[in-house]
Amino acid sequence: MPPQEDIVSIRGLTKRYAGKVPVEAVRNIDLTVTRGELFGLLGPNGAGKSTTISVCTTRTLPTSGTVEIAGLDVVATPAQARKHMGVVPQYNTLDRQCTVWENLYFHCRYFGYTSTAAAKRANELLEMFRLTERSKSFVRELSGGLAQRVQIARAIAHQPEILFLDEPSAGLDPQSRLALWDSIRQLLSQGITIVLTTHYMEEADELCNRVAIIDHGKILVCDTPENLKRSVGAQKVINLHLADGDPQLQQTLSQLPAVKSVETNKDGVRIFVDNLDGLLPRLIEVTGPKLKDISVTETTLETVFIKLTGRDLRE
Repeated sequence: MPPQEDIVSIRGLTKRYAGKVPVEAVRNIDLTVTRGELFGLLGPNGAGKSTTISVCTTRTLPTSGTVEIAGLDVVATPAQARKHMGVVPQYNTLDRQCTVWENLYFHCRYFGYTSTAAAKRANELLEMFRLTERSKSFVRELSGGLAQRVQIARAIAHQPEILFLDEPSAGLDPQSRLALWDSIRQLLSQGITIVLTTHYMEEADELCNRVAIIDHGKILVCDTPENLKRSVGAQKVINLHLADGDPQLQQTLSQLPAVKSVETNKDGVRIFVDNLDGLLPRLIEVTGPKLKDISVTETTLETVFIKLTGRDLRE
């Protein structure tokens, strides 16, 4: 089987913002994305996800390092690189003075389509994204979910090889989020490479072939969701909310059967276990009156993040 070709190549990328307190948003990161995959950048707000995407899509200049899209340096040849990519930023950038159809049509015209070809492509996209009935609607009349579908349709109107989605489901209701996921899967099946940023763990777990977890501008890990969850070495996580701390409790809990590791947090302790067989009664017995609440969850990508940083992914 021939080796897969990289469509995104990031080498030593660093981005600093000047000011009274200079901020290093991205710190010397290396990443590659292969053609045809759905790659996710997962991390909390302010981790460096959007900055990385902004450099990749030529909206921000790097302080140092290189980024190549389809073999083109985004700093040296930004106009040529943009022809190969579609971009959906965090915020609605549709032209509010135009209808849905006009937003698609004029985007095609901008990328060199003739009037006839642009009209044909706009109609194809309306049908593909189930927007035909809203073709004459203005952007201000659309719900958040519909507007996001129009943004994605516009982003792929010129048939790019790669699509960048920056937190595409932020602010959407559950139904709109599921519809968006279906649209993303459809695009992936058509051979479009997709890079998305998100702070929703379930979104990355559900959609992505590979995930890089980023925090404070650094890549912590990069692998498939399954491999990352397997790396934790535990199947379940038990959170104990305690009335007060006990220096000896962590050691006592770590000696219980099936317990892989124990970590303290601001509310009590977090326990990583292989199974729950007979464990919950023992936990209640050991913690006694100090125990205020107990919860059990499956190992998730958030679990991986917590193991790496010791803090909640949603902070």
